[in-house]
Amino acid sequence: MSRAVGIEKLTVLTLKQQTGLKRSGDHRFFFEWQTSLPELNNFEKTRAAHVKAIYENFEDRSALENTVSLTVVSPLLDTVGLFLPPFYVETEKSVEIIAEDDELTLRGRLDIVIIKDSLWVLTIESKRAGFSPIVGIPQVLAYMLAASTAQKTLYGMVTNGRHFIFLKLDRQASNEPVYEQSKEFIIDRDNDLELTLRVIKQIADVISR
Repeated sequence: MSRAVGIEKLTVLTLKQQTGLKRSGDHRFFFEWQTSLPELNNFEKTRAAHVKAIYENFEDRSALENTVSLTVVSPLLDTVGLFLPPFYVETEKSVEIIAEDDELTLRGRLDIVIIKDSLWVLTIESKRAGFSPIVGIPQVLAYMLAASTAQKTLYGMVTNGRHFIFLKLDRQASNEPVYEQSKEFIIDRDNDLELTLRVIKQIADVISR
């Protein structure tokens, strides 16, 4: 049985103190989510709309708990071909998480999928998207920092099914590791899901080279 851990146990500050990690602060560092995003073809647009409809159906029925990977994440990754060569997928052991305040105990699970040793996708499974993707950022950065891959530049995506945040980490050989994150995309806001899929498509193109 997985051990439940408090989400406050690992923070970005802790990673900064332990590894020298620092945030870039330069919008040009993580340009991949902002500029020259590839357009979606008709199939990809249709799939994005389909995923959004599935999300809304599950959310309306309060049935999203433990289904984020199945209903949202996997279909998006599959749409841009991340389950086909030259890509390959590995998984990390799930981590149970818990958060408590005076009156409420919230439980969830972190699932990690690694694509081509270059893209870490962290899915937060919890009731009604109860955990913000912010809580997953230090978790996925820790995995990326510790990765045994020779790749120096790694990417991450954190989602709770409704919100999406992308990350870029540069594990420089002679300097401190540097990271930056994207803005938060929201599945039911304007065209954010299509933008999310375009960012995934852009990162897929980068890591396939």
